[in-house]
Amino acid sequence: MNQIAANFLTRCFASSETIALLLRREDAPRPQQRVVTLEQVLAPRYMAWLTFENDNGANIYVSANPLRTGSRKRTKECIASVRHIYVDIDENGDARLAALRASDRVPTPTAILSTSPGKYQALWRVAGFYFERQEQTLKLIAHAFGGDPACTDCNRVLRIPGFYNRKYSPSHRVAVEYPADATYGPADFRLDAIVGSSVLPLRGNARKSPVGKHSHSEDDWAWVCARLTHGQDTRKLTHELIVHRSDKADPVYYASALSMLPLPAFGLPRASPLTTSSPCSKSAAASRFPLHFAPLVLGRLRRPPNA
Repeated sequence: MNQIAANFLTRCFASSETIALLLRREDAPRPQQRVVTLEQVLAPRYMAWLTFENDNGANIYVSANPLRTGSRKRTKECIASVRHIYVDIDENGDARLAALRASDRVPTPTAILSTSPGKYQALWRVAGFYFERQEQTLKLIAHAFGGDPACTDCNRVLRIPGFYNRKYSPSHRVAVEYPADATYGPADFRLDAIVGSSVLPLRGNARKSPVGKHSHSEDDWAWVCARLTHGQDTRKLTHELIVHRSDKADPVYYASALSMLPLPAFGLPRASPLTTSSPCSKSAAASRFPLHFAPLVLGRLRRPPNA
């Protein structure tokens, strides 16, 4: 039996709950879907069948939330309850996952799946969410941490660790870690402030600005100054900027230098920059950020904002 897969499913669902399994082949026009109870899935014969299908090219997925008893489909109407909050991180995965781990806006994930090199799915086991609140939270997390905005519906499927991701060659065995063993509620996700105050690009590489428009670095500068005027702690501001500008080659260096640069203009002491001891740090080059490095970091910055 695939014990890694069995342990993951057992942590996610009760044996009597109904779940959907999806088997998708890259060369097949349609996926196969099976709606079964977890007890049926954990039977040795059923697990052996899933292993056989995976060995022969099928990707194996499970519904993120349990289904209503008697369901035959995986539509939103068939979802019984909200079991998980999740985010799919498939761009700049290592930097964005590090920022998520360091953030105080979301609790520690209950599971983190490595679906392929540099790509991750983070899960939080939850209770007390209604469907609209869940989907709103999914969108906010994707927005804040650069996740896939398409993976924000309640009938989403997730890869099952222990099976191989057959989308790529060579195949990658999906791995899992369990950073926490907890069940979270809506109050544990404090995302409105970080997203509502942000004007920064969140996903993908920053685009070049049209003529006459501010560059992204100028927008970042204005955002930093605005947060400082409202008394935001520099260290927290730096962490938020790391999250929002994970498209940068070294987001820790960029965010730390940018958040320190305007401090004297506000009569504030320059804070100690993040160092390699920080959970978000990426390189030893982030240990010090002299002021004269600012033009290198800001790139096309042409003028400071009106303070």
